[in-house]
Order: sequence, then structure tokens, then C-alpha cells
Amino acid sequence: MPEASPQPSAIPPGACGVCGLHADPEARDRWQIGADGLWLLRHHPDPAPVAGWLILDAVRHLGGPIDFRLQEAAAWGGAVQRASRLVQALTGCERVYAIAFGEGARHLHLHLIPRREGDSGTEAWAVADVYRAVASGSRPAADPAAVAELVARARTLWGAAGDGPTLAP
Repeated sequence: MPEASPQPSAIPPGACGVCGLHADPEARDRWQIGADGLWLLRHHPDPAPVAGWLILDAVRHLGGPIDFRLQEAAAWGGAVQRASRLVQALTGCERVYAIAFGEGARHLHLHLIPRREGDSGTEAWAVADVYRAVASGSRPAADPAAVAELVARARTLWGAAGDGPTLAP
């Protein structure tokens, strides 16, 4: 398998919302949990549908796994597993849903969503309904103070863990 993969077309500055979040110091201070040369882990920005809804981004602008370089492909599984374990440790959820579409922002970002038994809002595709309801304002977003506290705990836990991908804050 060749190392070089097709490269996404050049992105004009400001054209990619995910790249914009990575470059914004305020967004980094509020939502970023950790980053290394390949991946960036962050909380879903305001309005967050659920506290603990984390997002694992490719640092490099790429559309999805089809665009991975060999190093990215080799590191992906470990990064997803470690980030998913963090969601579970932070929220006490029983499962972590991993969802990536890439239509809203054509930059690989994997949503890691806590699934709590007995919470119908986190059940299967109901999480999409919660997402839409928060976006439309018909359902309240997660409490920003609770999200900030969770991000602070996540940074501590992430920095203390010694296994898996670096992604140190």
C-alpha cells in the first residue's frame, strides 16, 4: 500500500469550521482536551447537546479514513479507543457511540457520544433528534458550567493516562 494518499484540495483560510476551531485560541481554551501531531480531542462546542459529547478530530485537514496516511491509519484505532474510554470514565455511561458523517464539516471529526441506559435521549438515532432539538433551541443545551468542569476533569485524566496515543494536553 503506498504511503501517499490522495490529498484533499487546498482549503482557503476560514473555509473549514473544524480547522477554524483548531486555530481559535478561545475554542482551544474552552473545549480542547488534548492534541498531538495527528489527533485533537475536544468537547462538543456550545451549544453542546450532552455533557461528555467529545469529538476526535484529525489535526490535518482530511475528509475521512480514505485520506489517511499510513501513520494516521496505524494510530486511529488506539486514539478512538482511548478517547472512548475517557468518555466512559467522565460520564459513567455504559456505551460510547462513535459517529462520523463529514457533511457539516468535511474534515474528519468523530463524535463520541455517551449512551446511558434508561436515557431515551441517548438511545440509538435519538441522539440525532437531541442534537437537532438543541440546535433549533427547542431543547436546552448541556449546562456550560457542567461542560467546563467536565473538560477540566478530562484534561487531568487525559494527561495522567500513560497508555495509548499521546494526545497530552
